[in-house]
Amino acid sequence: MSFVTVRNVFQSYGSRPILERVNLDVAEGEFVSIVGASGCGKSTFLRLLLAEEQPSRGEIRVAGNPPAVEPGPERGVVFQRYSVFPHMSVKQNIVAGESLSRRWGRYWGAEKRAAEKRAEATLERVGLGHVADAYPAALSGGMQQRLAIAQALTARPRVLLLDEPFGALDPGTRLSMHDFLTELRREAPMTVFMVTHDLEEGFKLGDRVIVFDKTRWDPQDPNLHGATITYDFDARDGGIPFQRLEEATHVRHTL
Repeated sequence: MSFVTVRNVFQSYGSRPILERVNLDVAEGEFVSIVGASGCGKSTFLRLLLAEEQPSRGEIRVAGNPPAVEPGPERGVVFQRYSVFPHMSVKQNIVAGESLSRRWGRYWGAEKRAAEKRAEATLERVGLGHVADAYPAALSGGMQQRLAIAQALTARPRVLLLDEPFGALDPGTRLSMHDFLTELRREAPMTVFMVTHDLEEGFKLGDRVIVFDKTRWDPQDPNLHGATITYDFDARDGGIPFQRLEEATHVRHTL
């Protein structure tokens, strides 16, 4: 059964088409990696899923609900740039992420102390325990991005949107954050969409890998047509694709 339903979505900025005729069904708890050439609309699609933008045509529904008109707490996001609260300490950022689902958005008394203990454990898991009381401005770029990812994950949104979340991390930290994301998904299943330029990362983390590309191309006007989903691979069981294996192998080597 489809949890996230994308139907006949088009998106244009003025007279410039970005996406055209995008259709997708995603089951609850699936992890969808999104790949494709730069400028093909991957981040635009993520903003549409977040409801930060509205499509020019078509609709996106989550859990059968009417299309959202603005972002809500059920959709978490980590952008390429660091998206944390600069006026809060590192630990307070984690507590804030977890408390977003509460009616007043805050913890009090014993619940607050328990949330702070959980935040300390989370920070240890992502290698930030030693800076729990520091403020984001005192952290390196990679540390800030680790904090942003941890904050979004601890909020446990129903839909998590990741836009190149590991791009600023060194290889060792990137692998540890892969493990952290995988562990948290086991604890609290989320439906995840992740934009990445790293095919290996996309197939490693994703249940599915979808490719955005233009099916029509005018050499006289390269911006005349928008992109759509051209391939949809099953990344489980060694990456056996929904479409023909020969096509999957070709795309993996040519993207």
